[in-house]
Order: sequence, then C-alpha cells, then structure tokens
Amino acid sequence: MSSHRRRTKYFSRDFNARKALIRGLMSSLVEHGRISTTVDRAKEVRRHIEKAITVGKRGDVATYRLLLSRNPHKPTIDGIVKDLSVRFMDRPGGYTRIIKIGRRPGDTAEMAFLEFVDYNYKDPEGTLGEKSKPAEVTAKKKLATKAKRVSTKLLVAKKKTVKTLQKKARVAARV
Repeated sequence: MSSHRRRTKYFSRDFNARKALIRGLMSSLVEHGRISTTVDRAKEVRRHIEKAITVGKRGDVATYRLLLSRNPHKPTIDGIVKDLSVRFMDRPGGYTRIIKIGRRPGDTAEMAFLEFVDYNYKDPEGTLGEKSKPAEVTAKKKLATKAKRVSTKLLVAKKKTVKTLQKKARVAARV
C-alpha cells in the first residue's frame, strides 16, 4: 500500500483496533496531561485531541453528544468540555506539544511525550501545593534521586547480561 496522500496511519491494525488505540491514548492524555508513546502515535492522537478540544469550546449539548459519538468514554469527554476547552478558550489552536525523548530499548522505536502546552512537568499531580512543608519536599526529592540511581544500576546490569549472552551465542555459532 502506498503511503502518499494517506490521511491516517494504520498502525498495522484493522479499523476497530485502531479506533480503540486512539480512544485509549486520548483518554490517557486527558486524564494525565502527558503520555509517553511513539512519535507516529503521538502525531495521530494530536490530530484527534486538538479537533475535540476545538469542538468542545462551544460547550452545548450537541457538542457533548458529538464528542460522545466519537469517543464514548464519558470521563474523557467531561474533561475535554469542562476542563480543557475552558483552559484553552482564548487559544486558537496548538493545544499540545510533542517532545522527542529518544529510542525505546526493545525495538528502537522513536518515543515522545505528548503533553498539553500548559502541562506543569515539575508538579503534575499538584502534590507540592502550599500545604506541603519543605522537609517533605526534600525527602521526596531524595527518594526520587535514590530510585533513579537504583534503576540506572539495574539497567546497566541488564545490558551487561544481554551483551554476555549475545557474546556466548556468537561463540557457540562459530563452533
């Protein structure tokens, strides 16, 4: 199949599976404000979410029903109509951004963050509000740093194991 002038990516799925994939990614994006996915999926989902937010700006019952016909997950549509379209009311478009984050280790697919332009990456859950104390904040930072160090060590150990196994397989194949 030729890829010229093709409007949508097929993602090696039939119609219903592709529709479910896009709906699921849209729901995750509305719920979390930022998702990590492949670049191609992010570009496709961006198309759908931006159209939904633009339509949701009207805010009437017909709009709500139209969005429900496209994505029947009510919490997602509530988030689009009641939260996102209000947040982006004065913005004419471009509600999301794609930030490339490198390649996935398993299959080297190019990965990216898809997030809303007003996403607060320093405090995505609102956990560092006015009520939190500085001691709690430093404790959380220390815990996060320690977890990062541990995960890095595990990743290095895993890479060494994989390289060792590959080397043994090559030696065995030569014999």
